[in-house]
Amino acid sequence: MPLVAGVDTSTQSCKVVIRDADTGALRRFGAASHPDATEVDPEAWWTAFQQASTAAGGLDDVAALSVGGQQHGMVALDSDGAVVRDALLWNDTRSAKAARDLITELGDGRPGSGEKAWADAVGIVPVASFTITKLRWLAENEPANAERVEAVALPHDWLTWRIAGDGPGTEGLSRLITDRSDASGTGYFDGVSNSYRFDLLERGFGRRIGLPAVIGPGQQARSGLNDLVIGPGTGDNAGAALGLGARPGDVMVSIGTSGVVTAVSDTPTRDVSGLVAGFSDATGRYLPLLATINGSRTFDAIGRLLGVGHKEFAELALSAPPGAEGLVLVPYLEGERTPNLPDSTGSLHGVRLANTTPANLARAAVEGVLCSLAFAMDALVAQDVAVERIILIGGAAQSEAVRRIAPSVLGKPVVVPKPGEYVADGAARQAAWVLSGEDEAPTWELDAGQTYELEAPAVGLRERYAEASQLFLTR
Repeated sequence: MPLVAGVDTSTQSCKVVIRDADTGALRRFGAASHPDATEVDPEAWWTAFQQASTAAGGLDDVAALSVGGQQHGMVALDSDGAVVRDALLWNDTRSAKAARDLITELGDGRPGSGEKAWADAVGIVPVASFTITKLRWLAENEPANAERVEAVALPHDWLTWRIAGDGPGTEGLSRLITDRSDASGTGYFDGVSNSYRFDLLERGFGRRIGLPAVIGPGQQARSGLNDLVIGPGTGDNAGAALGLGARPGDVMVSIGTSGVVTAVSDTPTRDVSGLVAGFSDATGRYLPLLATINGSRTFDAIGRLLGVGHKEFAELALSAPPGAEGLVLVPYLEGERTPNLPDSTGSLHGVRLANTTPANLARAAVEGVLCSLAFAMDALVAQDVAVERIILIGGAAQSEAVRRIAPSVLGKPVVVPKPGEYVADGAARQAAWVLSGEDEAPTWELDAGQTYELEAPAVGLRERYAEASQLFLTR
C-alpha cells in the first residue's frame, strides 16, 4: 500500500504524519517545535520540518506529500528567493492601522461603505491578521525592505516550495504554489472566481509583486526528490476540516493558541461587518470562519496565576458552579480579532468578596473563552450558515473542564473526536487524493468521537458576558 505524508506547519510546531493512502491508517509520526514569537525567520520552519520528518522515519518510502499551514503569515522574498525580513505571523497586530486605512480607502466616505466594498470583492474585511495589511505595514514602515520584495508567499506556500527543492539562490519564484483555501485569507484573492485581485494587492503594497500559482483541489502541484508527488497544500483550518471529514452543517470549534469557529458551506458568505471571513475550503466549497486571538493561553495565564497545572486547573473549574457565582472574565489578553479590538485588554467583572475564589476564577476563564466562541457562532448563524453539529477540537478540547462546560455555553451537545493531528491528517488526505487522481478525496474511516450532552445551563451567563464585552465596543 502506498504511503502519504501530511505536514502541519503551525504557529507552535511542525508535525508530520505518515498514513496509508488507501485506508488512512497511521503508520508513523514526528514533531518539532517552532519559535514562540509573532515574527519568525522561516528557516526555523524548514529546520523543524526536517527534524519532524526524521522523527517520523523519513520520507524515502512516501509516495505523496501535502503541507497544511498557519494562515495569513507574510513571507517576503527578494529576486533570489531569499527572505527579506522575518515573517510576520497571523497573530502580529502591528498592522491594525493599515487594516483600518485600507477599509477607508476602498469606501466612498459613507459609513460601512469600505467594509461592504471589501466583502463584495474578496469575502473578507481587512483586519491585522490578513496578509494584505502586513504588506501595507511593510511598505509604510520598512521602505528599504519593501523595495527588495519581488514575491510574497504564505507559510505553507514557502515550506512546500522548499520541500520541492527550491529556496534561496534557486531563482524559483515562478514555481511558488498555493491553494484556494490559504489564498482566500490574504485579502487579494476572490474564492468565488478563484482568481487574484491584483488591483487590491497593488492598493495594499503600492505595486504588483509575484504571487504563488493557485492549484485546484486534488491536483498535483509539484514533484520532489525520489519522484515525491506534492499536493497544493492548504490553510490550517481547511486542512482540519478535510482531516475531520467535515460536511455542510458541521461547525468546528477549535481552541488552541487561537480560538476558531468555522463551518463547511456550499455557498460563499459576504459579511459586511467583517466578523465572518468568507474563506474557501480545500474541496471546492467554502469555509466561513471567525477567529479569536485568545484561546488556550488564557487558561495557561490563569493557571499560572493560581499556581496550578492543566489537570488541577480543570478540576478547579469543574468544582465551581455554572456561571462562577457571577464572576465574568472577558479574555482579550492579547487584543482581540473577533470583535476587532486589537488594542483591548482582558477584564474581570462581577468581583465580590464572596465569589473571588480560585475555583470561580478558573471557571470564569473557561466560560469566558467559550462565550467568546459562542459570540462567533452566533455571527455565523446570522449569515445563514447551518449549525447541525458542533465538533470541538484543539489542544484545549482535551481538558475535561472545557468538554463538560462547552455544551452549556454553546447551547448544543458537542462531539469531541479522538485526539489527533487534524491539520496534518487533512494534508495527508489531500496527498492521497492527489495520488489517486480521483475527483473526490478518499473516504477514510473516522473515529466517531465522544458526545458531551447539555447538562446544567449557566443561566444568564451569556447575557452577563455580552454586557461586559460590550464595554469595549462603546469606548
